[in-house]
Amino acid sequence: MIVAINTIKIKSGHVGEIAERFKNPKGVQHAPGFVRMELLTEAGEEHDELKVCTTWESREAFDGWVNSDAFKQAHAHSRPKPEGAAPEGQPSHGGHGGGAHGEQPKPGSGIMLGAKLSVHEVAFSYPEAE
Repeated sequence: MIVAINTIKIKSGHVGEIAERFKNPKGVQHAPGFVRMELLTEAGEEHDELKVCTTWESREAFDGWVNSDAFKQAHAHSRPKPEGAAPEGQPSHGGHGGGAHGEQPKPGSGIMLGAKLSVHEVAFSYPEAE
């Protein structure tokens, strides 16, 4: 199993507003190999953070979602280019964290300040996943 974590920096005071947009997934929950999604929020001094954590049966399942038409449709809105995004023409999980986003702010709105994706292999889980 893997966990993909998309850490989104958000203008202070707006993390709840952005988190609310994730309550209506746009297809990720139907993707083959999808296990679950969790949102973690943290208020900071300089900015707030939202961590969108999606768990997948395998890296192949996650990559399948990222390269799917459903992912492209769920992420068709404009957004700032995330930190660590893949070069043009290569798949990037970018600013979505599993594709469960609602509409994101339009460029220039200043609410979303950037995003960074990290993918982690699950070494241990308790209780063990079934």
